[in-house]
Amino acid sequence: MLNNLDDIMTEVLVRLDEGTTAASSGGITDTILKSWFNQAYAWASSYKKWPFTERRDNTQTYASGTEDYAYPDNFRSDSIRFLQVGSDRLRKVNFADYQIYKEDFSSGEDKIFTDLGRRYYINNNAQISGTITAWGQFTPVPVDTTDLTITTVFSDAEEEGNEAIVERMVGYAKIRAQKSKETREHFATAKDLLDGVWERHKDEQFAYHTHERGMFKRIDVLGGAMREDTLKRDQWY
Repeated sequence: MLNNLDDIMTEVLVRLDEGTTAASSGGITDTILKSWFNQAYAWASSYKKWPFTERRDNTQTYASGTEDYAYPDNFRSDSIRFLQVGSDRLRKVNFADYQIYKEDFSSGEDKIFTDLGRRYYINNNAQISGTITAWGQFTPVPVDTTDLTITTVFSDAEEEGNEAIVERMVGYAKIRAQKSKETREHFATAKDLLDGVWERHKDEQFAYHTHERGMFKRIDVLGGAMREDTLKRDQWY
């Protein structure tokens, strides 16, 4: 079973027929193995937008009048999919439309946001306050390889991902041995394993249903306003 770093390193040595410890591996040290692991793990964990690398961040607070915020630590660029400030939901728009809106409606209070690079921008005229809660995709940071019991994002549920890490590491060993054909074969196997995990997750997406939320707001043409602004409860009292 490939569950933690020790399992993965041992399996790499076994497949290379290099014994079961770095001491008996004929030149492949623990330092080398850990370096290969970090490279392979960085590749595998960011290969797709895995469901198990989705995260919520609520470490920032909205500052009234402030438009520009740093992306949450370790979030992938452009990956904020849903943003709330306090109890208010903000609508994500593309950067060009956001800029045009800010120019054409300099006092507009629409609850919208956008992002560019490693920054995101909230319409600072919106009447909102509270904690900023962002849902998006994070990139796992390098693990502490001094702890051989450390697990990966694939451990316990998606062991094929750890298998892909092993194959990738074996491929690095083949690069070291200048065996380009075998390198390509191991890299291709690693990719195929991750593609299999991804396809399984895609097959499960059928269970998700889209709730009817409407694409457009209803407008009172005669009144010249949104319907929800003109028809208010108890307005005649």
